Amino acid sequence: MPDDGAAAGAPRAAPDLPSGAPTLEARVLDQLFRSARTQNKWQDRPVPDATLQELYDLLKWGPTSANGMPGRFVFLRTPEGKEKLRPALSAGNMEKTMSAPVVCIVAHDLKFYDRLPYLFPHADARSWFAGNERLAETTAFRNGTLQGAYLIMAARSLGLDTGPMSGFDNAKVDQAFFAGTDWRSNFLVNLGYGDPSGLFDRSPRLSFDEACRLE
Repeated sequence: MPDDGAAAGAPRAAPDLPSGAPTLEARVLDQLFRSARTQNKWQDRPVPDATLQELYDLLKWGPTSANGMPGRFVFLRTPEGKEKLRPALSAGNMEKTMSAPVVCIVAHDLKFYDRLPYLFPHADARSWFAGNERLAETTAFRNGTLQGAYLIMAARSLGLDTGPMSGFDNAKVDQAFFAGTDWRSNFLVNLGYGDPSGLFDRSPRLSFDEACRLE
């Protein structure tokens, strides 16, 4: 299970919430969940680099297994950066991605465990993964995906819209951006300020009884 311990030596610790913290206001829950939409069209409005740093400084507090933090994030904000991505995109995702103010490549580091002596000093956690390639890859992918989800929620909390998607060639992205490294791409998240004219009608969701069991 994830451990939400903060990184050792972190410059600014997140405050601990008291047990039984109050429910967030309805308008906040709407912004994060009920009213938030996956955007397909974008306003011509830039996202400052400072906002991207603030975004990361929120998502990093989300729990990961042994506080391993395998998620890696490449924010493409320049025409040159996005042109490197173009050959990997599917035709249906081309326009909405190339027109987004920022495209984030959500990736994970297969050698994340080399940072565990710093991130999780309570035990020799590096030895759990070093030499066990299958476990390391599974753990990196699962927890990097979690961190990508935290990115989406952190972006919404900062007033940004998101457009997460998987319609691209991972191998081409890895070759273009991560050749010679241990990073691997997972999915993309377009970031910016959405244009509502590009939205579809809201799709239905499964009910509690359809998706959940109580035992």
